[in-house]
Amino acid sequence: MAGNDNILSVENLRVRFHTLDGMVEAVKGINMYVKPGETVAVVGESGSGKSQTMMAAMRLLASNGEATGTIAYRGANLLTLTKSELNEVRGRKITMIFQEPMTSLDPLYTIGNQLMEPIMRHRKVGAEEARKEAVKVLKLVRIPEPERRMKSYPYEMSGGQRQRVMIAMAIANDPDLLIADEPTTALDVTIQAEILNLMADLRKRLGMSMIFITHDLNIVRRIADRVYVMKLGEVVEEGETRAIFANPKHPYTKALLAAEPTGHKEPVPKTAPTMLDGTDMRVTFKIGGGFLAGDPIYLKAVDRVSVKLRRGQTIGIVGESGSGKSTLARALLRMVPSEGAIHFDGRNIEKFDTQQMRPLRKQLQIVFQDPFGSLSPRLTSGQIVTEGLLVHEPSITSKERDRRAAQAFTEVGLDPANRNRYPHEFSGGQRQRIAIARAIILKPKVVVLDEPTSALDRQVQKQIVDLLRDLQQAHNLSYLFISHDLAVVRAMADHIMVMKDGRMVEQGSPEEIFDHPHEEYTKRLMAAAFADHAVA
Repeated sequence: MAGNDNILSVENLRVRFHTLDGMVEAVKGINMYVKPGETVAVVGESGSGKSQTMMAAMRLLASNGEATGTIAYRGANLLTLTKSELNEVRGRKITMIFQEPMTSLDPLYTIGNQLMEPIMRHRKVGAEEARKEAVKVLKLVRIPEPERRMKSYPYEMSGGQRQRVMIAMAIANDPDLLIADEPTTALDVTIQAEILNLMADLRKRLGMSMIFITHDLNIVRRIADRVYVMKLGEVVEEGETRAIFANPKHPYTKALLAAEPTGHKEPVPKTAPTMLDGTDMRVTFKIGGGFLAGDPIYLKAVDRVSVKLRRGQTIGIVGESGSGKSTLARALLRMVPSEGAIHFDGRNIEKFDTQQMRPLRKQLQIVFQDPFGSLSPRLTSGQIVTEGLLVHEPSITSKERDRRAAQAFTEVGLDPANRNRYPHEFSGGQRQRIAIARAIILKPKVVVLDEPTSALDRQVQKQIVDLLRDLQQAHNLSYLFISHDLAVVRAMADHIMVMKDGRMVEQGSPEEIFDHPHEEYTKRLMAAAFADHAVA
């Protein structure tokens, strides 16, 4: 352990969770420290304990969790502070930003209200002064038109803008230490670079220390002074960033540095039957308008895009945030209103209403980007996986549902004995496996995979890619694979569509798109994604 001038010192930290299956130890007696003004990265795959270490530091563990040891901020053990003492530190001296800003921001309150609240609470100032400080901090994180954005709601902002707001909230009270838990994994490669540059600039300007939790070692190379590598709740290697990258000692660190999704999917025969066919698809959103609100603005989220998905095929849909790729998939599944012809398994479904679509839902499944947000925290993992059976196969017995759940768990590589655990007791990769199990238990024909690996570390990404391939082969599934992670798309897809501003700008085989792109936008996307081998 370094000297006593550390901003944060962690000694013999243990984090445990009480579960129905007994005690689970997530962090096993680790030590680490952070010096003033430095950036420390904590890396490791899902389930390594890196996030739980920082949740313990912030006293934000789930109700069934407990932490022992010492987490000292300027000499005071955060684990033993009273609630009032803790509140003097948390949110003011030590702040935290999370991986998914949409679930961290309150959808019912404006950005301005959410920024002003911690300023008023910790600085004991009035609303007018808090408003001025909020505008100032929005300018600092480079939000355009900050005065106008104060009145915006989270859903009115892009993912990158929401993450900037979260950073603004974290630095509003001039903290000593900022903990960033996977703050860029849900962002496309160009926005990720902007956020990383912003955070590095803010650290220098404000003189704060930073802990950066990530599974992406290319980010570590760019932003960190020192690195702690964690595996299964233990620190297996630590040191200066340059030394770790130049000469990794532990086999696990070497494996992390070498991890990259690989493989190649053979194209399906042209004679394979068409499962999902969208022709001239258009989705338009109305923004604003109404009494005293002026004329509405119409946004073309999807503008005359056609897609034909065959049995056993994987179509990768790529593009930056706001390109329309997720909206297109939802339109094809009749989850958002759209124009254009839609055929599923030979049936014209473009005019189907909710009632008519309900019997087809079991055959048209979707797996979302954020498994923690899409899994109910009040249900066990077994109940989550069998939710669809209650709707689509209500006549089967509870014993049969449980048998099917155990079978689905086995198929996605999870221990069926863990069916009674809740989502927060699993790692990110395990939660995504639960989400996949929930989809495949209904024996679908088409699965939309909406950024299913973006929140996962490279080693777990490889495992999920292999799992999805195996499931596709076993069940002859058709996938729409939406992602900004081009390395994963290259490994998964046999056909790729590139989208920009609601339009499809280019499509072709992975070889054509990656090795011989024609459009300037595609070329820029490829260059940004594979710069320094960093794929976001």
